[in-house]
Amino acid sequence: MRTLLKRIGTVILFALIALCLAPTLVPPFLDRIYYEGPRSDHFDGKRFFNPGFPAYRGSPGGFLTRFLSGGRAEWPSQVPVKAGYPPAEATLCPRLKGAVVENWRRCVDSVDPNLMAVTWIGHATVLVQAGGLNILTDPIWSERASPFSFVGPKRVRAPGIRLQDLPKIDLVLISHNHYDHMDLPTLKRLWERDRPVIVTSLGNDTILRGAGVGARALDWGQSLPLRPGVRVNIERNHHWGSRWGTDRNRALWSAFSVDTPAGKIFFAGDTGWGDGSWAREAAARGPYRLAILPIGAYEPRDFMKTNHINPEEAVRIFEALKPTQALGVHWGTFQLTFEPINDPPQQLARLKRQRGIAPDHFIATEVGRPFFVPPVTTASTDAPRRQP
Repeated sequence: MRTLLKRIGTVILFALIALCLAPTLVPPFLDRIYYEGPRSDHFDGKRFFNPGFPAYRGSPGGFLTRFLSGGRAEWPSQVPVKAGYPPAEATLCPRLKGAVVENWRRCVDSVDPNLMAVTWIGHATVLVQAGGLNILTDPIWSERASPFSFVGPKRVRAPGIRLQDLPKIDLVLISHNHYDHMDLPTLKRLWERDRPVIVTSLGNDTILRGAGVGARALDWGQSLPLRPGVRVNIERNHHWGSRWGTDRNRALWSAFSVDTPAGKIFFAGDTGWGDGSWAREAAARGPYRLAILPIGAYEPRDFMKTNHINPEEAVRIFEALKPTQALGVHWGTFQLTFEPINDPPQQLARLKRQRGIAPDHFIATEVGRPFFVPPVTTASTDAPRRQP
């Protein structure tokens, strides 16, 4: 009995030593080299950074401790969602309801080749149908935004369209490698089903290839022509990247602009305001028919303002870009921060009233509800916009 107790004591002692050493010993094994290349104004030879700003010195663990200790708003465990259909089926072609999904694009193109149809799927995932293309931004259909299926932020809004109901996807944009934006289970399913062109920023292709998913990775300012009249441009924004903490900023983050025959699309990805210069640079490359801008995950401000814009900053970006219409995303799907679930669209509505912005010029819609973006005109950006 004494021998058994000594052995148990030895095991406990080694376990305690391991726990004490884990913060020192484990992180190096979680680091990864995703990209190797020449130094630049946003890459120091090892890690990427936001130009003109000091390297991040904080700890994500500090925010996690605050998040778990309380103070955040209480979210519902589930928000009822009525899964929608892509707009061709829901609005333009009711006769196709239940038909083969490949008919959707044919129907849209036959009605109006200049049509731009948009459906918010949830979080930063948006389906844009324009110029004969089906485009997805930062697709996530998983139940959790996490490396694990059993723990981590859980989805409270089901996807606005079931993945199996999507039309064939031609282009996927991946802004950075956080789990709520680079969801490998979803990307593997899309890759196996459709073989879309997947475009991301430097280093993230290494992660995707490790999961068996093909991707093209580009630097800020570079572009990729896909077909006549279609080009993907990698735009600067202000954020960071990591999968495991110690691999912080080993891969680049980005926004995108996409030239299509139906007009130009801007997707901001996940971003802070920084000094706002990135938004002014993007604005100079307009005009934009559609801007997809994050409006959620911004409290507490002392921690989140560096990397996540709030609704007021989203409106400033909207005013700089001057799109025909904007969609607010990155809210109401995964509880990542402290604000109430409906605070982002409520704050956006208040700001629009204060600044005289037409209600349907910058919208925050429910998931699964398609809308159609008006064509680019020379009319005032404050002109009223009406959703179909």
